[in-house]
Amino acid sequence: MEILKKIILAIGVTVSIYSSAQDSRNSQLAFSKSYGFESKYQYDEAIKAIKEVYNEKSYPINTRLGWLCYLNKNYTSSIAYYQKASSLMPAAAEPLWAMVSPLLAAEKWGELEKNYLSIVKIEPKSTIAHYKLGLIYYYRKNYSAAKKFFDISLNLYPMDYDSLLMSAWTNYFLGNKDAAKILFNKVLLLYISDSSALEGLSLIK
Repeated sequence: MEILKKIILAIGVTVSIYSSAQDSRNSQLAFSKSYGFESKYQYDEAIKAIKEVYNEKSYPINTRLGWLCYLNKNYTSSIAYYQKASSLMPAAAEPLWAMVSPLLAAEKWGELEKNYLSIVKIEPKSTIAHYKLGLIYYYRKNYSAAKKFFDISLNLYPMDYDSLLMSAWTNYFLGNKDAAKILFNKVLLLYISDSSALEGLSLIK
């Protein structure tokens, strides 16, 4: 009886390994087919190829579908697949960055804000994420919040043109005119004829 149990167990393990290898091979072929369709701009067919091997617990499959649905202008599905991928790999910034494009295309500004906030938790030294959050709050005229994120961006890259310029305007609107003047002048170190910086300086008395 004990020998029979061992034989059954060995068969089960062998079948499991074979099944796993077969699944991997099927996925590889599906991805290859989808790349071919994508290169021809046949996004429906590319999506179909991946869905034939869909596994909701597969990070690569969900990210691939997120990308293909974005290309196919199905932004709601794209976001959903990227969110699924993010839930599978919560420490990964990759699906969150990928999600930026469909969120922008769908004009989901509130979700975009939350997405960038999630990114900075994972990548606290991401200049781009902090800068983008600063922009979001700046255009909402929430200058105090904008300044917080622009300050972080500038601390990381003190001579970044975009961060300098937006931080200068943010300080101007907050009434921090001395700080704004210093920042506008730093912009002019990079581009001596920058019209936005020159305009800002002309407003400061």
